[in-house]
Amino acid sequence: MGKSEKKKKNSNGLSFVKAFIKGDIFTKLSAPIFGLGCFVRGQIARGVMLLGFEALFIWYMINYGIYWVSMLPSLGLEGPAKEYDSFYDQYVTVYHDNSFKILLYGVLTLFLILAVVYTLMTSVKMSYTAEMKKKNGQKVDKFKDDLKSLVDEKFYKTLLSLPCLGIFLFSFLPIVFMILVAFTNYDGAHDGYITGLFHWVGFDNFKTLFSSNGGTGSYFKIFMSILGWTIVWAILATFTNYILGILVAMMINKKGIRFKKLWRTILVMTIAIPQFISLMYVSKMFDKTGLINGFLLNAGWINAPIDFWGTPLYARILVVVINIWIGIPYMMLIATGILMNIPADLYESARIDGANPFQQFRYITMPYMLFVTAPYLLTSFTGNMNNFGVIYFLTGGGPGNSKATAVGGGVGHTDLLITWLFKLTQGTEASYYMASVIGIVIFVIVSTITLIVYNGLGSNKNEGDFA
Repeated sequence: MGKSEKKKKNSNGLSFVKAFIKGDIFTKLSAPIFGLGCFVRGQIARGVMLLGFEALFIWYMINYGIYWVSMLPSLGLEGPAKEYDSFYDQYVTVYHDNSFKILLYGVLTLFLILAVVYTLMTSVKMSYTAEMKKKNGQKVDKFKDDLKSLVDEKFYKTLLSLPCLGIFLFSFLPIVFMILVAFTNYDGAHDGYITGLFHWVGFDNFKTLFSSNGGTGSYFKIFMSILGWTIVWAILATFTNYILGILVAMMINKKGIRFKKLWRTILVMTIAIPQFISLMYVSKMFDKTGLINGFLLNAGWINAPIDFWGTPLYARILVVVINIWIGIPYMMLIATGILMNIPADLYESARIDGANPFQQFRYITMPYMLFVTAPYLLTSFTGNMNNFGVIYFLTGGGPGNSKATAVGGGVGHTDLLITWLFKLTQGTEASYYMASVIGIVIFVIVSTITLIVYNGLGSNKNEGDFA
């Protein structure tokens, strides 16, 4: 058993260079002619698949790939132009290169080339493995053996193949595309086809973002202002929901409280209703002509309507408070399950030792909750950094910031980095390049915070402490 595992390990870790140098002529020729060694060793199905993939690659590169890759450095040479049409006897707009397609298909072609290089190495290693098996008198795997392996010891590869392909196509590739857009001048005036081609500009967009030239209207000043509010918002939105959610769960779970299921149901109803509907309704409630101002006026508590959404301080306080109303039910449900699992003996021992309810909460409940829910707390914080829905549906980022109207598509006092990014892509200017730059910065900030905090979590380092 030990020898077979060792052989398998050596086979899996086979070096391409070693296989190419030590292999026979058929193994070496498996590099330019995919699957040749497999054909020679009787592995016809493997050879057909490898050679077929190579043939498709050559056909694609000749017909499309060479063009896309050759155009990547320029992202297009000829944009839309007016040309005379003799049939209509007038000048018409004729469209030529498409920068967007060039960038997209060029990147896809580069990834395809990497896949072909990997397949080349695989072809050589497969041939060498089969060669060694024949020399040692071992059985060379056939097609049926490969199929059997895919539903047996390599079944994990079968299961993960489609999810990995989906992640590559719908997550990894868009991220790479977004990163590359940050190094172009892609915007409303240069959409790559209709309005004009876009081109590479290097790090100019990053210089624009982080340059303080321009005073209070510069991108950097606006970025720092919004970043500060984003961090404050994320902290308040996370910890208010967290603490209050735990307290609500404790109150409902407390002995002697009647109709526990009713109170939980009422709270959970805020989850059942689509969030954007609730947020838009609450937004209307706090308008100048909304329900809240109407009630206060009728009660005689105010003489004129309060402009809740037009006053920066009121607007920021309201989005935090309304987010508490939305977020408490989630945390309440999580906390309810965890509280039920805290050993009752701990509380009983604490009461015998004379601990009051606050001390029990401080030294038993909160440490246990923090240990178990620390990863949730971290993901909640990073989620609130990118909480687009609450801000967009309540305030739309407003009230407007007059100092920031020169850049950023009308930045408001409640805008987060994510809503600012969205605004940059709207309108005729549509600064996609700057939105991509900000997207990269958001990723760096959030990922850095996440990695630092996660590596310092007690639940990550001492998993068995509260077992």
